[in-house]
Amino acid sequence: MSSDPGASYYAGFVALCIITLKAVNEEVTEPYMDEPFHVPQAQAYCKGDYWTWDPKITTPPGLYVLSLLLKQVFMFKCNLSMLRFTPALSLAALPFALTRLLCYHKRVRLPHTVFAPTTEAVVLASFPIAWFFGFLYYTETPSVFFVVATVVAASQGRHWLAALLGAVSCTFRQNNIVWVLYAYASSQLMYLRFRRTPPGARPLAKLHDPPALDATPADLIQCIITFPGVLVDILGAFVPYALVLAGFGAFVVWNGGIVLGDKSNHVPALHIPQLYYFVGFATMMGWPALISGKGGLSALARDVWNRMFGSARNTVATVATAALMGVTVYKFTIHHPFLLADNRHYTFYVWRRIFMMHPVVPYLLIPGYIACAWAWFIRIGQDQTLLQNLLLPVFVLPTLIPTPLLEPRYFLIPYILLRAQVVDAPLWVVLGEGFWYGLINAATMYVFLHKSRAGVGRFMW
Repeated sequence: MSSDPGASYYAGFVALCIITLKAVNEEVTEPYMDEPFHVPQAQAYCKGDYWTWDPKITTPPGLYVLSLLLKQVFMFKCNLSMLRFTPALSLAALPFALTRLLCYHKRVRLPHTVFAPTTEAVVLASFPIAWFFGFLYYTETPSVFFVVATVVAASQGRHWLAALLGAVSCTFRQNNIVWVLYAYASSQLMYLRFRRTPPGARPLAKLHDPPALDATPADLIQCIITFPGVLVDILGAFVPYALVLAGFGAFVVWNGGIVLGDKSNHVPALHIPQLYYFVGFATMMGWPALISGKGGLSALARDVWNRMFGSARNTVATVATAALMGVTVYKFTIHHPFLLADNRHYTFYVWRRIFMMHPVVPYLLIPGYIACAWAWFIRIGQDQTLLQNLLLPVFVLPTLIPTPLLEPRYFLIPYILLRAQVVDAPLWVVLGEGFWYGLINAATMYVFLHKSRAGVGRFMW
């Protein structure tokens, strides 16, 4: 870690953050898109009015409270430019949290100083969705920062701190409660994997959890059978998370649902294809890390082919999975009114020009979804157990399936947590990944700032 040039890259990262924030404030002088809801609400808090609430706002007030704290501590003004500094500051802090998350998955020591994030952490913090919304008054970057911090604290066995950070994360986005539970589960799987029986003590119960790439469906059944035996050993650590869960449950009962404010436009729906979109999106964004394993792209492609068609059993399973996915595409594809009407978002054009090009197109993409899912399973499974590999997909289900709108912002936290599990990307690949992110960031920010269209507005994620 001592030879990692991350500190130098971080200095450049912060400089780019400052330059980009300045450019956004100079070009976008009025609140844009969701900012007209968030900015007045934050300004009300800055004036000490904590009881006025815009019913169109659907997320809790964590963003406004954070801005209020910055105002109190640093005497910031609550104008648009300074309010945008709140998410930008969260973006600048993100590499420090990501350094600890990456070191946790790699099982290596932290850098010698807290002020030296790794190169990989700096690159991952520049992930296009995090980067873009780091300069608008949105909840995304504070949300992902506190989720990552929650997972890190849990991985260090600091469960009360993790629960506190997780509770804070829920004040930015309600569905972060799922990631609070993920933090607990992830830490306990790692604990069970590496714990040892003390000398002279009675042997500890074992959870059957073989290496991911050697596992079979029978191993998964055995995992389930042996899980009750270790339950008593991990329940103690769950206490602080249970308190957060209870508090969240009380909020849902008081609020009459998860969504604050405008419930009519945010009705949960069964949107199974959202999982497929996420897998495709993650592959498109993370391909440098995905193909950087031993043997490169050719070895990964060969392994994916073997998993899909390497035997008669695999072929039958692939065909059956594709058929089931086809049913879900037919029954649960949602043409959301916002997606069809709002031509200021890239998803509007993706949906129109790809998914609506021909009725058969969504079905033709199914083999690609399966191949991408296997590619990620193989890539992160090179150093993980079966349950560790399956944990993130399990927790992605309740965050993505109920969301009827195709929205890349919903993919931000799942992607960050997925990419962090790639533990052996060489430095040159990480730098290539940073270049790829940089191209996307430069293009999307340039279009947003300088290619607005009369009658349409600015284009954004």
